[in-house]
Amino acid sequence: MLVEFADVSKVYGREIVALDCINLVIEKGEFIFITGPSGAGKTTLLKLIYMDEFPSKGEVRVGDYSSSTIHGKDIAMLRRKVGVVFQDFRLIPDLSAFENVAIALRAAGKKAADIRKRANIVLHSVGLSAKRHQLPPKLSGGEQQRTAIARAIALRPSLLLADEPTGNLDPDTALGIFDLLVDINRAGTTVVVATHDLRHAERLGKRVVRLDAGRLVSDEGGK
Repeated sequence: MLVEFADVSKVYGREIVALDCINLVIEKGEFIFITGPSGAGKTTLLKLIYMDEFPSKGEVRVGDYSSSTIHGKDIAMLRRKVGVVFQDFRLIPDLSAFENVAIALRAAGKKAADIRKRANIVLHSVGLSAKRHQLPPKLSGGEQQRTAIARAIALRPSLLLADEPTGNLDPDTALGIFDLLVDINRAGTTVVVATHDLRHAERLGKRVVRLDAGRLVSDEGGK
């Protein structure tokens, strides 16, 4: 088991219920889609996994870490094992694609030679070797998202979370991003994708967990 939600609820303020009594297990090596309309609780669920938010009730377990007992130092360690990709890329605009990846490795205390080698490897794996010295504004949306994915996998995370990773991309570019995520999953990384668009889940035949108004309403296993 990699991730478990046990009777998890998340309430903002006094009455905004983002998640309501969620029970969910994500096994190591899975590729799972979290779907549902806007406001269903998808982003909140992902934030609870990398412990940017904490439950109002219940417990989230990620590997050996528990939301009930984790402390600041351990949160930093957890996040080295969990890569996160966002809809808006969140790249540093005045740093090259290479430097956007390298900064994550540098923050983890890697040596310069190791940073150079690993950054080049992951950029090659996402098809961006030729663009590694380009600044994000000079890259297409798909190339920016590939750079963000390279940064997210630079530290070899066991779990990759993607929050609407193709929301700002055209359909053809989105297909390529999802195929890249499948390749990352096949290499051994557990992948969890939050999206309101079911077409990709249906095409790939993966497990789909559907949220609606904060409740888990269906969980259909893929192939």
